Amino acid sequence: MATETVSTDHDEHDPHVAHHFDDAEQQFEAANLGMWAFLTTEVMFFGGFFAGYAIYRSTYPLAFIEGSLHLSHGIGGILGFVNTLFLLCSSLTMVLAVHAAQTNNSRGAGKLIVITIILGTIFLGVKSFEYYEKFKHHLVPGPNFHLADDERLLLEHGEEELKAAQESGDEAAIEHAEAIVAHGKAVQPKHVRIFMAFYFGMTGLHALHMIIGIPILGIYAYKAFQNSYSSEYYTPVEMCGLYWHFVDIVWVFLYPLLYLIR
Repeated sequence: MATETVSTDHDEHDPHVAHHFDDAEQQFEAANLGMWAFLTTEVMFFGGFFAGYAIYRSTYPLAFIEGSLHLSHGIGGILGFVNTLFLLCSSLTMVLAVHAAQTNNSRGAGKLIVITIILGTIFLGVKSFEYYEKFKHHLVPGPNFHLADDERLLLEHGEEELKAAQESGDEAAIEHAEAIVAHGKAVQPKHVRIFMAFYFGMTGLHALHMIIGIPILGIYAYKAFQNSYSSEYYTPVEMCGLYWHFVDIVWVFLYPLLYLIR
C-alpha cells in the first residue's frame, strides 16, 4: 500500500529560522535588537569606570600623570601601541568575515574569524606580559604596592630637564623644569595606587570580555567551515562582529586615557 506524504509547516520551515519567528528577516531584527540592548548595558557598565576615572583624575592630576608615565615608560609605551594595532586589525578581519558570510563565502568567513581569534589572543598575551612587568615592579594595588622617590618618573623627568636647562642657562626653561621637579616631589604614592587600581580594573574587565568572546568566535568559525552561513543566513557572524567591535571601541578609549593623556 502506498504511503501518503503529508506536507506540514515543520517541513516547510527554514532550518535556520527558529519556530517562534515568521521568517529570517524577523529573526535577524530580533537578534539585532537584543544585541544592541546588551551593548547598551555594557556601555553603562563601563561608563561607571570612566566616570570614576574622571573624578579621581581631576582630584589627583599629578598622581595620575605619574601613573600614566609608568605605563608608557620604555617598552611599555611600545607594547601599548602595538597592542592597539593588533586589536584594530582584528576589527578589520571581523568586518571582512561578516562580508564574506553575506556573500556566500562561508569558509572564507571561517578563515577570517580564525585570524581575528589569533590577533585577539596575541593582544591578551602582550597584556599578560604588561601585567607581569607591573607585578615585578610592585605596581599592583595591594599590600605589596611600592613607589619609592627614585622610582618617580615625573620627578626623574623634571630633574633631567632641569639639568639640561641649567647647562643652557635658559632662565625660562629652568623655571619650567623646577616646577616639574616640585610636582614630582608632590606626588603621593597612595594616589598613584588609585590610578593603578583603575588601570587593572578597566583593562582587566576589557580582557575578560575578550576571553569570553574568543571561544564564541571559535564556535562560529567551526560552523563557518561547515558552510553554515550564506547570504540568506549570517546573523550569528554579524552579532559576533558587533560584540567584537564594541570590545575594540572600549580599548580605543582606554588606550589614550591610560597611556597617552598627561
